[in-house]
Formats: sequence, structure tokens, C-alpha cells
Amino acid sequence: MKFALLIYGAEAQWDALDDAAQADVIGQHGAYTEALTAAKALVAGEPLAPSATAKRVTDAGVVDGPYADTKEQLGGFYIIEAADEASALDWAARCPRLPGDQIEVRQAPDFGGES
Repeated sequence: MKFALLIYGAEAQWDALDDAAQADVIGQHGAYTEALTAAKALVAGEPLAPSATAKRVTDAGVVDGPYADTKEQLGGFYIIEAADEASALDWAARCPRLPGDQIEVRQAPDFGGES
């Protein structure tokens, strides 16, 4: 089963970190990615550019971001293979994050297509 681990956090909190603290978090994600890879669970994963750089395509055309009036923005994601939701939740609990960040876990349903 495939699951998306969506990392939500406050961009301002990331921006407030000094270079060494940001490098530490990036290193933690590197180790986490290695653990996912070693377990043959990693399908994909990427950080995302700041929400202010986002674009949204609608029926009315292209609109500049950000879009949600919230404290948290989607900062990155992992797509993983897990035996079940409990295993995906275990991986999500191990995902590096800043205090207050959240990891949303969503299954990617198999509609009979190729993976």
C-alpha cells in the first residue's frame, strides 16, 4: 500500500532557524530517507519551495499563492510503501519535524492502474 506523508509546518519557524539549525534538520531528513530506503519503503520524497512561490491553476486561470490563511504550510512530502496504515503511522511518527509541525498520513488508493 502506498501512503503520502505530508509535512505541514510554519514557514516562519523554519526561516527563524540559523544556518546550522537548518543544516541539522536537513541532516535528520537525510538519515530518515536512508532508513526508509534501507527498509525498501521509500517511493519518493521532496522538500517544496516556500508557499509564496506556489501557483494554482483554476478555471479562471493561474493564481499566485499562498492560498490558505493558516499558520502551517505544506513544506514537503514522502511517498512510502507500507504493509498497512499502522506501519505508515509508525514511519510518520519517526519523520523529523520542528516543534508544532504535523505529518498528515493519507493512503494513495490503488484504482487498478500500474504503480
